[in-house]
Amino acid sequence: NAEVNGLDLEVIGGDAAREFKELEGLDALVVDPPRSGLAPDLIQNIGRMAPRVVVYVSCDPMTWARDVARFNDEKYELAWAKPFDLFPQTYHVETLSLFRRA
Repeated sequence: NAEVNGLDLEVIGGDAAREFKELEGLDALVVDPPRSGLAPDLIQNIGRMAPRVVVYVSCDPMTWARDVARFNDEKYELAWAKPFDLFPQTYHVETLSLFRRA
C-alpha cells in the first residue's frame, strides 16, 4: 500500500523499549502495545521524539484510557478514536486512535 500510494515509509518491528533508543526525526508513529498498554517511560520517549502524529491500536479500553491521559501530558491531543468489535460475543474491544502533537 505504501508503494502504491507513493509513501516514503520505513517499518521497524520490535520491542518499543529497545527500538525507541535508535529512532529520531519521526513524522508519524504506529504503536500496538499488549493489554497492559504502553509503559509510562515509553510515552515520555514518544513525547521527546515528537512525531507529528501517533496512531495507537489498543486491545484494552482501560489501559487505552490511561494512556490517553499520559499522551495528553506529553502535549498530544486525541483527534479521534474508533472502537472495533473484532471478537463478537466477548468483552474484548479493539480501539484505533489518532493523536496529534498539540
